[in-house]
Amino acid sequence: MPDILKYDITKDNLDRYAGRGPAFVTFGETMVRDTPADGERPERTRQVHLSMAGSEYTLAIGLARLGIPASYITRVPDNPYGRMLRNIARENGVDTSHFVWAPKTEPIGRFIYEIGRTPRRDTGVYQRMFSAASKLDAGMVDWQAALKDCRLFHTSGITFGLAAHSRYERNYLLAAFEEAMAHKPDGCLVGMDFNYRATLWSPEQAKAVLTPLVTDHIDVLVTTIEDMAKLYGMGCGQYSARQIDDGDIGPIEDDDIRAFAADVCARFDTKIVAITIRYPDSFEQHRWESAAADADGNFFRSPAVKPVTLWDRLGGGDTWNAGFYYGLLTENFSPAGIEKGILVGDAATRLKQTLLFDLPIIDKAEIQALMKADVTGGGKRTAR
Repeated sequence: MPDILKYDITKDNLDRYAGRGPAFVTFGETMVRDTPADGERPERTRQVHLSMAGSEYTLAIGLARLGIPASYITRVPDNPYGRMLRNIARENGVDTSHFVWAPKTEPIGRFIYEIGRTPRRDTGVYQRMFSAASKLDAGMVDWQAALKDCRLFHTSGITFGLAAHSRYERNYLLAAFEEAMAHKPDGCLVGMDFNYRATLWSPEQAKAVLTPLVTDHIDVLVTTIEDMAKLYGMGCGQYSARQIDDGDIGPIEDDDIRAFAADVCARFDTKIVAITIRYPDSFEQHRWESAAADADGNFFRSPAVKPVTLWDRLGGGDTWNAGFYYGLLTENFSPAGIEKGILVGDAATRLKQTLLFDLPIIDKAEIQALMKADVTGGGKRTAR
């Protein structure tokens, strides 16, 4: 078991990033999320909460709140929703200087979301076709300036599925990514959350785009055993892809995850593979753990599977990514960084999933307190 208490993230020295450009840069689409505010179903509601939802956006905000200079790049309409998106990023410390502004009449992506309760499942409807962000193309961003001091550039499989979703003849965001790769500085690693979404594209479409992209460019890959089973027929140790796809698996042993991580590293030639594992017991009660391994065989897994009483699961995986990347960026992508990233990511996502909406409005002190409570116990009554 790792010594959790040796990491005190409230005392981390981040002076190395002072006076420089963003150390973390990401790009993608952010949607306006509509969630009923009156207890009604979406088709009946007359009052909605407007919030922001998007994988890379959530991750950038999470890292910025942990003290890592972060930049988010997107293309948004120059209208109130576009400005809302920008302003929320700014108020959480995210650099928005490389936003691309589209005409105000272009659509912004929308997400109609209904939070479930056992046994009723949560439901979501994407409205992302022809969005302003889906047309972020090569030639729109000064990538040399945007990536000048970048140590980790991040993307998501979701981003590259928007072209197929909109039935474009070309993948604008892929062209923008390839242009970014041509301008990334020496020493800048590239991370990706595989994040396959069947609502955006088919497995065949996804593999045609993502397989060469990951193999050629990705150093740090975050994924799940379910995505690799569905798209590549990969098993996880004793469990076959079919068993994983059917949900017919028992306890996952260390050797199972080690074998899975080694297979992913070998298939895609990545430096680090991280795996998030969610166990949904009911809508309100989930359990969570994660693991990661590097190409040299260093392996770390959550010390224990931890329960989460959900309020809203959306943004949970992206918040874990932020914590994991925090560990890597503060420990120079070393084995210690992988271990620290697992611990910080687990605590951060467990906190976030008790909050409504996608964004991780949490801070270092809360994360550190939970990491400590996991070792020393928590919930004790204190004297006044």
